Amino acid sequence: MDRLIRKMRPYLLAWHHRSRSKSLMGQCSTFLHSLHWSFNGPESSVRRFSYKDIKRATDGFHRIIYSNSHGAAYRARFQDGEVALVKEVKDLNQGKDDFLKEVQLLGQLHHRHLLALKGFSTGHKRLLVYDNMEMGSLKEHLNDPLKTPLNWKTRLQIAIGVAAALEYLLLFSNPPIYHVSVSASNVMLDENYIAKISDVGLINSVGANVTVPHSSNSEDCMDNTCGDLTFQLGVLILELITGQSSENGTTDLIQWIQESRYRSSIQKMIDPDLGTNYDSRELKNLLAVARLCIKSGDKPKFSIPQIFRYLQKKAENTCN
Repeated sequence: MDRLIRKMRPYLLAWHHRSRSKSLMGQCSTFLHSLHWSFNGPESSVRRFSYKDIKRATDGFHRIIYSNSHGAAYRARFQDGEVALVKEVKDLNQGKDDFLKEVQLLGQLHHRHLLALKGFSTGHKRLLVYDNMEMGSLKEHLNDPLKTPLNWKTRLQIAIGVAAALEYLLLFSNPPIYHVSVSASNVMLDENYIAKISDVGLINSVGANVTVPHSSNSEDCMDNTCGDLTFQLGVLILELITGQSSENGTTDLIQWIQESRYRSSIQKMIDPDLGTNYDSRELKNLLAVARLCIKSGDKPKFSIPQIFRYLQKKAENTCN
């Protein structure tokens, strides 16, 4: 199946861009009228925000959603009532022209499970402006007792959504050369609890982001870079099941899933918020996927598309 996907990729890309262009034509003139600045072409149009406006909208960059080695993300509310997520880009080695080129590439990414880029700023900080996510981050919902607990079906859909976005970046984005970081902090949820990855970085970004190879050949993804990406997906699935965090250097979860007798303690590790409202066989199968993803290290035994199809199949069985 992976070989067939690779052969069909040029045709899929052409169809993908043609269908998107048709749907955008009716909206393009209205959208462009509101832009302060844009690149050439409707698909890559993004708005230039003034640094002053962003600073005011984020209350002096104090409305922090999350912060990591790649930068911080802020919640912004502009004077016209528009709400957005603003992400700081920390890359001291990248020139302004390179940054603008990368903004153009990021503006061309369109997927249901990727946070949509709507603008940027090049003031004292380099900032990317994204659509606002009503429900905040996945981490908030897993760790904040005041948040509505996520049911099993929603958690499964979040895992599927993240895997779908990663498959898109590997097989359908052109060029497929983006740094990707997957964690509960930067997986955002919209009002319908649809997951959207917010940390698809720039080519020269520094830190622990994963560089997706510039190739449609899935064999190229069977190396340490995509091994890291598979590892991150496995950890995310583990967090969805247990409700616990593996961030900030905590390794307890990862050590537990790597133990040979982990199955005997599964009941103690399941997120109490799930209660008994889940299929135990389905949960154990998903844990097995997480275990394989985490144990595979820099030599993944299966690809992201294979994981995505497996999760899809499990979701279909749940609905039937």
